[in-house]
Amino acid sequence: MKETLNKLINHEILSKEDAKRILVNIAKGDYNTSQIAAFLTVYMMRSITIEELEGFRDALLDLCLAVDLSAYNPIDLCGTGGDGKDTFNISTLASFVTAGAGVKVTKHGNYGVSSKCGSSNVMEFLGIKFSNDAGFLEKCIDEAGICVLHAPLFHPAMKNVAPIRKDLAVKTFFNMLGPMVNPAFPKNQMVGVFNLELARMYGYLYQKTDKNFTVLHALDGYDEISLTGSTKTISNYTESMLKPSDFGVKQIKQSDIVGGDSIDTSAQIFLNVLQGRGTEPQNNVVCANAGIAIATVNNLTPLEGFEKAKESLLGGHGLAALKKIQELSRN
Repeated sequence: MKETLNKLINHEILSKEDAKRILVNIAKGDYNTSQIAAFLTVYMMRSITIEELEGFRDALLDLCLAVDLSAYNPIDLCGTGGDGKDTFNISTLASFVTAGAGVKVTKHGNYGVSSKCGSSNVMEFLGIKFSNDAGFLEKCIDEAGICVLHAPLFHPAMKNVAPIRKDLAVKTFFNMLGPMVNPAFPKNQMVGVFNLELARMYGYLYQKTDKNFTVLHALDGYDEISLTGSTKTISNYTESMLKPSDFGVKQIKQSDIVGGDSIDTSAQIFLNVLQGRGTEPQNNVVCANAGIAIATVNNLTPLEGFEKAKESLLGGHGLAALKKIQELSRN
């Protein structure tokens, strides 16, 4: 590791193979916590290359506990986090709305590291059981339309990194990796990223796979469609700019989509939206993100996807998906 750190400090870059090897060695426990922290810190000070990101991704996918849910042709809706915006749990809510619209979802998530309340924090608070049992996950996706894949259960190799990330409490390259390493290997992916450079990297790496994808970055910094301005999108065949008017809605203010200051207040916002008590901006931002996921799978326009998401949310189908997975978690 000393040699690698010196190399990185001297502004050299790692090959894809070296990046993969180092992450495998971290997983094996070959390095101490100070070395791992230093390694993570280097990447907070400089940009990651496509080869490095690809190597890190390949290592985590090789080491994960895979689960085969391909029969359901699912999508994952996931943001990198690390945008510093502290919104409510938009992509998680959008996942339930997407499931309510009949599109199967394998939701990959974790506890918040650089945010107050991550996807797993709110799911756990709402009584959803985290499991890597394939039978349970299949039952969830079959009956509720969605299953929750809590990252630590599928990436045991990262147990050496988790406490260091928690102590650092800032975004690291693991934020960049999260959406790329879903253990169900879904063929459909909608992912939001925290800057334009990373959006282009994701687009490039996904084009080398057989995934059907949409990468999103709101130009004012959000890792999802925020409706506070325009959003850059990169998909299999095209790049475009989405405006709130493309969904038939008005632009909103950043203050309209802030999250709770604790896990229980975040969970309350979550329930309010699914129970039809959300504000118009909250509903619209959830349905815009769910709409793009639905459109990605079913080859629809953003407006068509948005309308299907609105039907799911306002018709109580997203709430029904939550209640079903809560019920399955209790039994």
